[in-house]
Amino acid sequence: MVASRRSPLFATLALILLSFVCSTQARRIKRSEQELSARTNTMDLSKFQVPLSNGSTTLPSPTPGLILKAITLGQGTQNYTCAAGSTAAPVAVGANADLLDVSSLGPLIASPQTAQLFLKLLTPYLVSFDFDIIQTARVPILGKHIFDSTGVPVFDIGAKGVFKGKKTAGIAAPNAACRGPNGRGEGAVDWLALAEAPGSVGLKECYRVETAGGKAPASCGGGAARNIEVQYATQYWFFG
Repeated sequence: MVASRRSPLFATLALILLSFVCSTQARRIKRSEQELSARTNTMDLSKFQVPLSNGSTTLPSPTPGLILKAITLGQGTQNYTCAAGSTAAPVAVGANADLLDVSSLGPLIASPQTAQLFLKLLTPYLVSFDFDIIQTARVPILGKHIFDSTGVPVFDIGAKGVFKGKKTAGIAAPNAACRGPNGRGEGAVDWLALAEAPGSVGLKECYRVETAGGKAPASCGGGAARNIEVQYATQYWFFG
């Protein structure tokens, strides 16, 4: 299906599905963000397999002995900067994303294979979606992804741990990956494998896969100094 023809109705229904399990209790009890982040994982992650191949190249496998701790959907921006008058490519300076808890899918989906297919189909819609609507739908936010002052990527996923990473491998997103919101943009950012950096707690490795959007324009195009924020969505898989 052509990305620009995708109906927002699918994304709305998908987000309702994601929030269904926790929504009944949420209507009765006002829960804090901390309480949501501490929810028990309702999915058996032992049978899930992280996607590693873009069709021609493959990321290295997780280190033997590590256990899959969490799968999240990230939505936010990849951030870049351009110096005044520059015609070079924008310089990457980090990212800012919310990490959505997908564990509520567990009771509603029969198999890990079905769940992974669902998540793969959802990512191109998520990059186009207004995050205010996601919050209204009560999809639980597990944590946050930022870059610290030294340029280290940080993922805080509450009770499941904190991951500070360093890139160990990267491959291009598949040719058919969603280019950005409504199928328009500069392309999908690379898939990555990250190893722990000092300061990590309970998590050893992270994979960024099934990306949508996030790439900067090829050139700053001259003009005034400016910052560029490019919408993206992806899956983050955490191992510990």
